[in-house]
Formats: sequence, structure tokens, C-alpha cells
Amino acid sequence: MALRTFYNEIKGMKVRELPGYLKPRLTWDYIKKSADQAVDRYIEKYIETSSVEPLFHVCIGGMIFSYLVALPHERRHLEHQQAAAAAGGGGGHH
Repeated sequence: MALRTFYNEIKGMKVRELPGYLKPRLTWDYIKKSADQAVDRYIEKYIETSSVEPLFHVCIGGMIFSYLVALPHERRHLEHQQAAAAAGGGGGHH
């Protein structure tokens, strides 16, 4: 939604107008204020309504984080398997 709003705001602008539009929005104060507003909206939408969705958000976020942490190891393992198969090692496990 935020990207759609951003796109709708800039789609009618000329390229030379973009730096003047973006510069005030890329300051630390503006970013902090926007983050605070986003957290306030999240609390209002999910926490204050006693919704179970924040639990789902934590679980799904944990799974995504776990996947991203394990991804480099898995890629190294796959490359090792492929190299072993190419060398005639059969591609079996160690």
C-alpha cells in the first residue's frame, strides 16, 4: 500500500522535480516519524483488538529469518554436491 501511495504521488512529476520531493522524506527525523506512525497503526490494528495475527506474524517472520540464515550453508552444500557429482564422486553424501 505504501508503495502504491508513493507511486501515485510521483507519477505525475517530472524527473527534475523528484529530488526536491524525495530529499525531505529521506531525513532521519522523517524516517523515525514514519516508523513511529507505522508502529502506532500496527498496535491499533492488531494489538489493541486482541487479534491472534501478531502471533502469526512472529511465526512467519521467524521462519523467513531462519531460512535466510540457513541459505548460505545450504547453497555451499549444494555446490559441494554438484562438484562431487561432476568429479565422478557419485554425488552421494559424505
